[in-house]
Amino acid sequence: MSFSCLSLPSSWDYRIGFAIARRLAQDGAHVVVNSWKQQNVDQAVATLQGEGLSVTGTVCHVGKIEDPEWLVATTLDINVKAPALVTKAVVPEMEKRGGGSVVIVASIAAFSPSPGLSPYSVSKTALLGLTKTLAIELAPRNIRVNCLVPGLIKTSFSRMLCKDKEKEERMKEILQIRRLGEPEDCAGIVSFLRSEDASYITGETVVVGGGTPSRL
Repeated sequence: MSFSCLSLPSSWDYRIGFAIARRLAQDGAHVVVNSWKQQNVDQAVATLQGEGLSVTGTVCHVGKIEDPEWLVATTLDINVKAPALVTKAVVPEMEKRGGGSVVIVASIAAFSPSPGLSPYSVSKTALLGLTKTLAIELAPRNIRVNCLVPGLIKTSFSRMLCKDKEKEERMKEILQIRRLGEPEDCAGIVSFLRSEDASYITGETVVVGGGTPSRL
């Protein structure tokens, strides 16, 4: 049985993280889910264990809201520092197993920033660079690092952006595939990237965005 450690975001991307956890467990991995919200961990573990999947959970606070400029500081702290620190923590265990695969989750906002979400967009763009850097640093240890970039996926975040049917239809107009993505669309890509089928792929960014423009 393989081992996968997955960090569940607190709100916006939770459904994506949950779908990935389910898919990896269905693939036969033992999945450890992590979030800084106990409720997220409990809900995910209970649901997936109820499906007969091998899942455990833990709560870990990587970032703290202490700075008065909490919006910028916390967004960069959690979105950028958390993947770096979690990767650093799991690398020794991967080395003991002879190698591994890290998949960092960014956002289409890394390529196409939205008004009013500048700190979020900047932090997600930083993850593209982190992926490239870690891929180079960890390749000698037989650890691959790639990045998933979800586009407009059905999450609480997308519901916020598409508050009414008319706005949702306008958002779809920028897509080549005229629908919102499902969390499972992302889960399949992560399953592939961590598999032996992707053993010669590292430092790459895969956009799951229905054809959304996605180049810097």
